[in-house]
Amino acid sequence: MDCKEGIEIMADNTLIELSLEEIFDLARDTLMAHGANLETAEAVAKNVTKAEQDGSVSHGLFRIPGYVVALKSGMADGHAVPIVEEVTPVVFRCDAKNGLAPLVHEYCLGKLTDAAQRFGVAVVSIKNSHHYAALWPEVEKISEAGLVGLTTVSYLPWVAPAGGKTPIFGTNPFGFAWPRPNKHPIVIDMATSSMAMGEVQLAARDGREVPLGTGLSTSGELTTNAADIVKGVLLPFGGHKGSALALMVELLSGPLVGDKFSYETEKCDEQKPGSTQGGQFIMAISPNILSDKDWDSQTEEFLKRYAAIDGTRLPGARRHANRKNKGQRSVNAKLIEKIKCLRDRK
Repeated sequence: MDCKEGIEIMADNTLIELSLEEIFDLARDTLMAHGANLETAEAVAKNVTKAEQDGSVSHGLFRIPGYVVALKSGMADGHAVPIVEEVTPVVFRCDAKNGLAPLVHEYCLGKLTDAAQRFGVAVVSIKNSHHYAALWPEVEKISEAGLVGLTTVSYLPWVAPAGGKTPIFGTNPFGFAWPRPNKHPIVIDMATSSMAMGEVQLAARDGREVPLGTGLSTSGELTTNAADIVKGVLLPFGGHKGSALALMVELLSGPLVGDKFSYETEKCDEQKPGSTQGGQFIMAISPNILSDKDWDSQTEEFLKRYAAIDGTRLPGARRHANRKNKGQRSVNAKLIEKIKCLRDRK
């Protein structure tokens, strides 16, 4: 097999079963074969394995070929040691040194949560990071400390603003987690585009159509053909509302943290392909300190009313249900073949 680096459309829906341990080992070993040290490879492999376990396959092993591109091209540094600076007791700046985001988070989230637990609110700005994964791992980690978590990150300009046909926004996701003592947190992790690009790429790979309004073809026409949208442009969800949120994410993840807008990221990445280098904003808030009432009981009363409405489901509930299953996961066979080829082809 020609194991080219990077994400590509492989129209074969054959699945094979892998244990979570096998998924972790395959991800770690492949990254180390292409320049990542053990610390970086294990941080990313944990993230990838969590995604597969939770059913978020677009952010699981599907991402490994892209990580390989970033490492081999020199765009990402597999031996980076992030530097975290305490600007004030509640403000931290992290220079990722071109490292991969899962490693960066291991360096800064502990400082962030400690400060928020002490002072009520804390923020960290991350620049020069390669964020190529879901956002829920960061905010869930924050919620495990009894805190509210919020994060934003920009990406390549794949999304046109409402009314336009020229991309300027990234898929620009944001993540939010609300703690629930002794229960799974409420977790929101969503792109401001009509669909995450990874989901569109998976649909293209599997030959599935996507809803009308997801994006435009290269000729600027609405289409349900996922492969045409991958070559064309995505649209924001909800028209002007999603477009406004995408603008918010651009500002929070670019100038606020001292990094680039999505269109500026694309110009830098033209020289070295791979996972995009950019900024991330993360905030942690203590409801124990900010609230003057029993916030937890109030929340649970609201959630009882929420759950009583037929057809409802809390954001993140499906991932948490999938997480209970520690068994094997079904993974695209061609993808596994490709990753094994990359692992063995030093």
